[in-house]
Amino acid sequence: MKKITFGTPEPLTPSRFCDGFHYKETDVAFDVSQITFRRTRGGVLLESPAGRDTHFYGCGLQFWEFDHAGHKLTLRCNADPRTPGGDTHAPVPFFVTDKGYGMYLDTARYAELYFGAQKPGDSFEPDENYVVKVSTDDLYAARMADENTFVSIFIPNCEGVDVYLMEGDTITDIVSQYNMLAGGGPEVPEWGLGVLYRCNGRYSDEQILDVARYMRRNDIPCDIIGVEPGWQTHAYACTYVWNPEKFPDPTGFVARLKEMGMHVNLWEHAYVYPACPIYDDLKPLSGDYTTFRGLVPDFSLPEARDIFADFQKNLTALGVDGFKADECDGSDNTGGWSFPNHAQFPGGLDGEQYHNLLGTLYAKTMWQALDFQPTLSEIRAIGALAAPYPFVLYSDLYDLRGFLRALVNSGFSGLLWAPELRGVGSKKELLRRLQTVVFSPQCLINAWSCPEIPWLAFDCVAEVRALLEERHRLIPRLKAAFDRYQKTGVPPVRALVMDHTDDPETYGIDDEYMLGDDLLVAPIVSFTEDKREVYLPAGEWTDYWTGEPVPAGRFAVETENIPVYVKK
Repeated sequence: MKKITFGTPEPLTPSRFCDGFHYKETDVAFDVSQITFRRTRGGVLLESPAGRDTHFYGCGLQFWEFDHAGHKLTLRCNADPRTPGGDTHAPVPFFVTDKGYGMYLDTARYAELYFGAQKPGDSFEPDENYVVKVSTDDLYAARMADENTFVSIFIPNCEGVDVYLMEGDTITDIVSQYNMLAGGGPEVPEWGLGVLYRCNGRYSDEQILDVARYMRRNDIPCDIIGVEPGWQTHAYACTYVWNPEKFPDPTGFVARLKEMGMHVNLWEHAYVYPACPIYDDLKPLSGDYTTFRGLVPDFSLPEARDIFADFQKNLTALGVDGFKADECDGSDNTGGWSFPNHAQFPGGLDGEQYHNLLGTLYAKTMWQALDFQPTLSEIRAIGALAAPYPFVLYSDLYDLRGFLRALVNSGFSGLLWAPELRGVGSKKELLRRLQTVVFSPQCLINAWSCPEIPWLAFDCVAEVRALLEERHRLIPRLKAAFDRYQKTGVPPVRALVMDHTDDPETYGIDDEYMLGDDLLVAPIVSFTEDKREVYLPAGEWTDYWTGEPVPAGRFAVETENIPVYVKK
């Protein structure tokens, strides 16, 4: 790994707030003199030769793209991205290639990365045999047809940047170095890898307790109960104070869940309502614009984090051991809520930087509220150098194919992703979604908008119980994968190309993934069909469900179950 400083970097970057940041320089083979740098009127520009046969992965939680070759991404934190282009809950200015290197750009700005920029070349020769293309695929293929192709990186509103160059034999090697630069993966308890059921947002304490009793009476595995916004006296913005009408005895409520063997996870967001007891203390430590009529605390300031985290300890003292930290992404796609890019924060950040940092700093604050104890919580946004935080991303999007692509992509960027189950239209949809949930970092059933437990309408309690029992059998395997993540930086979910970078067949596979050391998972996302094509890279494989040997290569599979294979 090698750090290269271009120009004058900003003082407030993701590494500035990463407590476990650890840079150790080693020799690299990459010719850093190939990277050009210049200041422009609006920021800085870096360019590096790429080559038309280079494949690019990463840049955060991407729902719409996998291999970025020939594409341009602007890394903005934004809820519910519905088109490709870079908007995401988790923008990460880190990319990795199949050519043995990756780059991390230590910036919180809205970096624009063009993986296939082209310039006029002296060696261009017209093709005398050219035939006019008539298909969209053929026409757009010209994007990467020139050898004179660059990675072009524009970072606005700054005068320089630190770039960290990493090398390795496989993409997994390179990604692991990026994760260890941040301090390695999180410490996760076994109970956090169990089943999390989030109750309807309108439920009172007794209705939530009824859900817990139902789970225990019917032997349905459930390890964590999630409580949605109704627990507070005011939400959007928040008071973080129990609602006495719905939750008259918070201490007794949490205690009764604990007696049933349930952990407790509370919903909240970071915007502080005027009726909150810490509002006045946080006002001088907040930005100059509100969100949802609430203060936006500047979590870049230790004193703001201390005030916020200390108040949350009123909740953790009761036994709450997890949080769902919502709405820290902002949105230009669902109403344009949140603070503007020109907002100013007392710690020196502007709105653009704080959009890309808020999720990570919020996670830092909530982990402090938990006294840095092992947990597995949820967060709506997070960013660069986030591997050490025990928080899983989620979204209000709900396309299962996009959820699967995001899951496969998450491993490139030091992120965890939960392809949660919510409301469904059929038994088939419920089981297909739940299968993917079971074989993911967090087993999350989010019934916040469901009037009743989602599977009750479809007469499939036995099938749900069997899948959730399978999740419990997976916990030792998942715990081992998270322990490895913490010590070595190897993420628990990996695209096939990460471990098999020398196999070109894996370069475009965005619907299969490795889970832990040895499982290959190939979910079926159709709600009408029971078949798909599977690719197994070279090696010895067996069927997870039957133990029968399965040859490597491509083949069709038809099953009502989820295809999973074990590598020897």
